[in-house]
Amino acid sequence: MTLTSLDYGIMIGFVLISLGIGLYFSKRASRNVDSFFLGGRNMPWWLAGISMVATTFAADTPLAVTELVASSGIAGNWLWWNMLAGGMLTTFFFARYWRRAGILTDLELIELRYSGPLARFLRGFRAVYFGVFLNCVVIGWVNLALSSLLEVFFEIPQEEMFWYLTGAMVLVALYSSLSGLIGVVFTDFLQFLVAMSGCIILAVIVLNSPEIGGVEQLKSRLPEGTLNFFPSIGEGGGGTLALGLGSFLAYIGMQWWASWYPGSEPGGGGYVAQRMMSTKDEKNAIYSSLFFQIGHYALRPWPWIIVALCALVLYPDLADADKKLGYVYAMRDFLPSGLKGLLLVAFFAAYMSTISTQLNWGTSYLINDLYRRFIRPNATQKQLVNASRVGTLLVMLVALSITPFMTSVSGAWEFIIEAAAGLGLVLILRWYWWRVNAWSEIIATVAPLVALVLSRYVLHLAFPESFFFIVGVTTVSWIVVTLLTPPEDAETLKTFYERIRPDGWWAGVDPQAKFDGKRLGTLLLMWLSGIGLVYSTLFAIGQWILHEWDQAILYTGAAILFILAVRTLARRVKIFAD
Repeated sequence: MTLTSLDYGIMIGFVLISLGIGLYFSKRASRNVDSFFLGGRNMPWWLAGISMVATTFAADTPLAVTELVASSGIAGNWLWWNMLAGGMLTTFFFARYWRRAGILTDLELIELRYSGPLARFLRGFRAVYFGVFLNCVVIGWVNLALSSLLEVFFEIPQEEMFWYLTGAMVLVALYSSLSGLIGVVFTDFLQFLVAMSGCIILAVIVLNSPEIGGVEQLKSRLPEGTLNFFPSIGEGGGGTLALGLGSFLAYIGMQWWASWYPGSEPGGGGYVAQRMMSTKDEKNAIYSSLFFQIGHYALRPWPWIIVALCALVLYPDLADADKKLGYVYAMRDFLPSGLKGLLLVAFFAAYMSTISTQLNWGTSYLINDLYRRFIRPNATQKQLVNASRVGTLLVMLVALSITPFMTSVSGAWEFIIEAAAGLGLVLILRWYWWRVNAWSEIIATVAPLVALVLSRYVLHLAFPESFFFIVGVTTVSWIVVTLLTPPEDAETLKTFYERIRPDGWWAGVDPQAKFDGKRLGTLLLMWLSGIGLVYSTLFAIGQWILHEWDQAILYTGAAILFILAVRTLARRVKIFAD
């Protein structure tokens, strides 16, 4: 790709601005670990929500969407659209609990909810397992995606790629270690604006180019079925996504509640919980999560999808392995000088926003849930902030050491999904059923690893059969262990209940805690209405863009009805009250 001095100037300017933000917020982040990891708990909902959306926009995301559209049409995106159900569950059932808990990390909840040596072990184990190991696997696959982009954009040989990735991570680690979460969030805001602006500009230019000729010409030249929004079950063809019944059930019926996945953890958790806990109050926590679901699933995908559809027409002879590069070729062939630099900045911005969050979030586990809890419980706030900066660099080094051993983004994704398959139900029920104990969560964390080894190396199962097997083994294991082991200490449960005031089954802790089926039923209707709202908005935007006017009006009307339903139901349970 030919770049001019203007393109390079834009990229260098963006880097300097990011570093400037880090320096600007460094003093504020140095006050204490609460400021470093939660920004002082005073963040408005829109800023926290945009930060969540920016974090889930990684360098590989537009390329992954391009590959899905090339192989399965628009309906291919259901492989990630299905996760909305879990995200909306967090919005209406858990967001207010996370803010109400008043904790620094989601792992701190473990010793609030459970008691004794088992709770301490679980907290320390998950700090290392999730904060370092699984977190660095995620960082590794984001690095792997960036290396593919650098190879295409700058023709960097693979043997030199490690040093370029090191430079990129050092840059991100520098500003994130200086500024803590508040700097990460503000750079997320800037990076999201740049990234989405660049993607929208590319979509408009390519769609209206002489080679495509606008929406109607594009539609007439696409394979039959490519524009279908919904998958077909079983044998498909003509561009329509075809899923086996097992795969469909795995994605739509189980994955969203069963598996831990960054940004889509059942019950919240991870950096999503971190953002909600950093907001001003419970209402802002709920709004931030709701904005995230709408932005992530409904507003953001269409610029990528449009370019992906155009790439099918422009580059029909690409091999299957190179289909995702249609997005890159569109950048190369249609963007003038300056805009190429802007799009490259968009990709780098997406990379930086994801990596900075993963570093800050992973370090919060190491410092709050390992170092302060077990190694230096009497450390001063200054010592903890300094340790946090060192921890950020440590996580960066571990991630860099893992990256060269990773060969496939899809393989890493599959490992993450299956390595925690079945854990999700415990993370949901620990808020609503007093009988869940530390043993429940320990077994649900460890059992997937054992089942994963059995499914791959003993039974030789492939996805989705392996996924069903792991979820089944994990679920049965933790339920049996829960019923065979005693409940948590009564005083611990009472303290948790009085602080969180959760709905659900808590009569075993407080006789006055009556099960309110009507309230839970209303929340379930809100959840379903929220899902309907986001999907209707997603489809309405797509149909307006594609000039399918009848369908666009229908989906827009449905979205309005779902908004009214959410507002009406919210008044009944006062979920948005101050």
